[in-house]
Amino acid sequence: MGNKYIVITEENFEDEVLNAPQPIVIDFYADWCGPCKMIERVFDNIVGEYEGKIRFGKVNVDDQKKLAIRHQVAHIPTMLFFKGGEQAECVTGVIDEAQLKERLDRLI
Repeated sequence: MGNKYIVITEENFEDEVLNAPQPIVIDFYADWCGPCKMIERVFDNIVGEYEGKIRFGKVNVDDQKKLAIRHQVAHIPTMLFFKGGEQAECVTGVIDEAQLKERLDRLI
């Protein structure tokens, strides 16, 4: 994952998401999930384009079960888009780069 993604946990959710100075998109994933790896490749392709505009976070649902339950993540991959501390959008399943960019552009 490297340092281009913020690892989101129960402990840092408020600071990193709710009190974030920029919009953030959070990818709820699991290491064993094939479709999640597809989304990670899409993220990897575009994260640089949005540097300074949107932050990208990752939540491993196996490690952060309570956080996944609290945000009603029943299927993975699920992406939650936050702006100003409020959830703006939720996408479940695999989307392509163009679809993700469209959603990210709406957050800016």
